[in-house]
Amino acid sequence: MRLEIDALSHRYGEELAVDDVSFGIEAGELVALVGPSGCGKTTVVQSVAGHVRPTAGRIALRGEDVTDVPPEARGVSVVFQRSTLYPHMTVGENVAYGLGAQDIAPARREELVADHLELVSLADQRAARPAELSGGQRRRAELARALAPSPDVLLLDEPLSALDRTLRIQLRDEIARIQRETGVTTLFVTHDQEDAMALADRLVVMNGGRIVASGRPRDLYESPPTPFVASFLGRANAFDATVLDADPLTLRRGDGTVEVSGFKADAPGVSEGSTVTCHVHPGDLSVRPIGTETTDPSIRGTVTRVADVGRRYDVTVGIGAGEDLVAEQVSSPPAVDDDVAVAFPADRLHLFDREAGRRVSLSAV
Repeated sequence: MRLEIDALSHRYGEELAVDDVSFGIEAGELVALVGPSGCGKTTVVQSVAGHVRPTAGRIALRGEDVTDVPPEARGVSVVFQRSTLYPHMTVGENVAYGLGAQDIAPARREELVADHLELVSLADQRAARPAELSGGQRRRAELARALAPSPDVLLLDEPLSALDRTLRIQLRDEIARIQRETGVTTLFVTHDQEDAMALADRLVVMNGGRIVASGRPRDLYESPPTPFVASFLGRANAFDATVLDADPLTLRRGDGTVEVSGFKADAPGVSEGSTVTCHVHPGDLSVRPIGTETTDPSIRGTVTRVADVGRRYDVTVGIGAGEDLVAEQVSSPPAVDDDVAVAFPADRLHLFDREAGRRVSLSAV
């Protein structure tokens, strides 16, 4: 394994920022460390880079403990959230600076600079100063500087956060291409779920200084292990319900019932009277006029808002008790104040035991 983080913890005074974090990254893998702002992501990446000495735990690179090794001797390169290009240097000089004090012949140094500028499509900007570059070009120049010394691990700390959406997507695609072409082991740190899911081979999800989930992006999206993961990875609706029957699963929602035909709840302790939290993604919901419901589970409510967001409409339906469901609809949305039924496929419902906070498995009857 190229990078191993074992039982990492760190305090800033009395504040516990990172609590017993452990995970590893295989050679050539791109792993996204994802979570909300303040969850401890940056402390982890700064510890790996050597800029923070963790309060406890161990960091190993290539099987060697580097916890006490200075940053310049670790073989780790970092692209930070804010630009760190030297304004008085040209783009080529900035990339050459990334090679540091390595004993490289001048001709080879020039070749490495040219190769990495070509890699990031900046060969024609070699003589430019950072102030002459666009935001995306500066990010690419920093990537070239970070990659020039052939690091064992590349750390990307929120590199897309300051960019507008169009530029962010373009650079995200560039990062994916560059990582594929170089095969560099990469830890990508972000609070943006879309960026993480689009780029990563695997996600490590943090919340409150701890790891709460790890796995392939699609697996975590489709089978979230906790309510937090369900709500954090992509858009999600959540509503509470009471179990009337576990087999087949029947829920009470206010004055109505939601019958999840063909499925039963398998979790121990989930029985009649249990309170559960239900999550379902907006794209899995359909909004229908009352009386045209299908056999899918459905909840009745009243349309409170219809937002035209370009490629779709976001239809907000009030379902009582101060709770709303947001459904994505491609065309012909209902009108505000329409009474509707919001339906969803039974196998797209994510159910959690509200008291234990654990996922409730559903199986076909």
